[in-house]
Amino acid sequence: MMLTSKNRHPEVLWAQRSDKVYLTIALPDAKNVSVKSEPQGLFSFSAMGKQGDSFELSLELYETIVPEGSKVNIGLRNIICSIPKEKKEWWKGLLRSGEKPAPYIKVDWNKWCDEDDEEADQASDDDSAVVEDESSDEDGLLYLPDLEKARKMYSD
Repeated sequence: MMLTSKNRHPEVLWAQRSDKVYLTIALPDAKNVSVKSEPQGLFSFSAMGKQGDSFELSLELYETIVPEGSKVNIGLRNIICSIPKEKKEWWKGLLRSGEKPAPYIKVDWNKWCDEDDEEADQASDDDSAVVEDESSDEDGLLYLPDLEKARKMYSD
């Protein structure tokens, strides 16, 4: 029996600050990872999963971005993308369409920050904590249980 490979969507967690958007793509042991972003807000991702399945994702982000400032950290369990916004502002949602995101796109409560929280953090140097978070793969271990918790909260 021959298995055919088809494109699937990886699970995506997102969070924002006034100046950037975080996308965490939950795809353990990903290979051939390709991440592209364009100024008008187009974000695309493709990779091969550990079972040989092809995963693809294409998003039209809420507003324009600065692709040159984007950072991608490929960990053992997930791929974390930090994408600078062109304008420092809070988006009403992740996607330009304004529609409810697809079921595989969830809020990343671990990274989420409200406007009020961010103003309080401005006094402290929150960027050092963020950089540490992006570079430490061990933090990725926390995502799987939190993903389940978020999934339950979102589906209720």
